[in-house]
Amino acid sequence: MTLRGALPPEVESYDGREDTLLRVLAPVDGAADATFRRLRGRPWADAAAAVLSNVSDYGYVWIGVALWKARRPGAARRRAVLELAGAGITSYAVNKGVKLLVGRSRPTGAPAGAAGGSSHVAVRTPSSSSFPSGHTLAAFCTAVVLTEGKAQTAGALTLATAVAASRVHLGAHYASDVLGGALMGSAAGLLVRRALHSHLQENELSQAHLPVE
Repeated sequence: MTLRGALPPEVESYDGREDTLLRVLAPVDGAADATFRRLRGRPWADAAAAVLSNVSDYGYVWIGVALWKARRPGAARRRAVLELAGAGITSYAVNKGVKLLVGRSRPTGAPAGAAGGSSHVAVRTPSSSSFPSGHTLAAFCTAVVLTEGKAQTAGALTLATAVAASRVHLGAHYASDVLGGALMGSAAGLLVRRALHSHLQENELSQAHLPVE
C-alpha cells in the first residue's frame, strides 16, 4: 500500500454531488492531512496504523470484547450477545445508508492492499465510498454499547479514536470521514444502548412476575 502524502483535498477529483462537501470540509481535511504527513513513512507509525486498522476490520476487536463479557453463562452472556448484535447490525445499516447517499470518493492513494507503508503489514483494500468511515462508525457505536462504567467506556473510546486516526494515517479516509463516523457511531450506540436497556428491563420484570410452580 502506498500511503497518501501531500494531497490537499482541494486538488482531489469530485463529482457533482461532492462539490459542497469539498468546499465545506477542505480546510479540516487539509489541516489533518498536514499533521499526519509528518508521521507517514515512519515504520512505527505505519505499523501501528496498519495493526489498528486490521484489528477493527469486520469488528474483530469488538467481537473479542464481547466474548470476554460473555465468558460466564447467564444474563451477562445474553446481554453481551444482544449488545454485539445490536451494535453490529445498526452500524452496518447506518454506514451503508449514508455511503449510498453521499457517495464521496476515496482520497487519492488510498490503501491498495499491499502493506501499511514501511511496516509491511497487509491492509485490506477499501471497496466502498469514503464518507463516513465504516471502521470508525462501528468502533464508536460498539464502544458505547458494549462498555459499562467510566473506566471501560474511556478505554473503549480511546481505542475507537486510535482506529479513527489509523484510517486517516493510512490515507483510506479524509479526517471529515472519521469525524462523521465518530459522531454517527456514538449517536447510534446511545440509541442501541437505550433500546437494549429497556428491552432487558422489561424482560426482567416479566420474568419476576412468572408464577412459581
